[in-house]
Amino acid sequence: MSILHIVWDVSPEIFQFPEWLPLIGGNGVRWYGALFAASFVVGYLIMQKIFRLENIPEKVLDELSTYMIVATVIGARLGHCFFYEPEYYLSNPIEILKIWEGGLASHGAAVGILIALYYFSRKQNKTFFWTIDRIVIVVALAGFFIRMGNLMNSEIFGHITNLPWGFQFVRYYDPAYTGDPRHPTQIYEGLVYLFTFFLLYRSYFKGWATKQPGLLFAIFLILVFGSRILVEFLKEPQVGFEANMALNMGQWLSIPLVIAGVYIWYIGWKKRTNQKKPA
Repeated sequence: MSILHIVWDVSPEIFQFPEWLPLIGGNGVRWYGALFAASFVVGYLIMQKIFRLENIPEKVLDELSTYMIVATVIGARLGHCFFYEPEYYLSNPIEILKIWEGGLASHGAAVGILIALYYFSRKQNKTFFWTIDRIVIVVALAGFFIRMGNLMNSEIFGHITNLPWGFQFVRYYDPAYTGDPRHPTQIYEGLVYLFTFFLLYRSYFKGWATKQPGLLFAIFLILVFGSRILVEFLKEPQVGFEANMALNMGQWLSIPLVIAGVYIWYIGWKKRTNQKKPA
């Protein structure tokens, strides 16, 4: 056990309502929920700036926001239920609806968002790449917010480490995991997502989205899910069946997305190269 480490003893609740209040008394506002909501608010403001720059009516953004919220929540919840604990949730389907008890999966959210944006793009007569190149900017930032929510919840951490920035998650529900400092994998992933956001944001305003449609989407897939594959090697298994797997569920689900990102980038690069060749 390392002597130099960080004792993480932060409450997952920001505040709690007084018991005497009707309906909400005794309940609290949690960091995870607040950060999850903030990701949509900040994302909306960024997309508003992009849409105004391109002279697109705000009602289109409002419709896109509705698609995103519904797709993210439903996709993330179903992804957790069927990717990680299918036997339990198929036996107890009513439990799927209890989102407030926790259990969201980023890969499920990714699938839900892709489906929703496909239908949105068709309805608005936009190409899929036009839509996705802009939306991944705010999705990367949302990933940062969500991982910080995981940190505040003292969840999704890594193996034991002797590094001085190891976190001792003393509020974790299982005492077997609270005694030693561990890799703060929430921070590792969160920093990659934040870097990806700034890279995509800057790239959009430099015109990359119009020069090579699909490029921002490809960068997002490669950086976000490529980092996920690497960080997962440091994480504790999320569910029991992952313990004896060479690659866990998160890694297996990330591999095809990284391959898709490389393929989209290569096809776009090849197309641009051919266009530059003299006739």
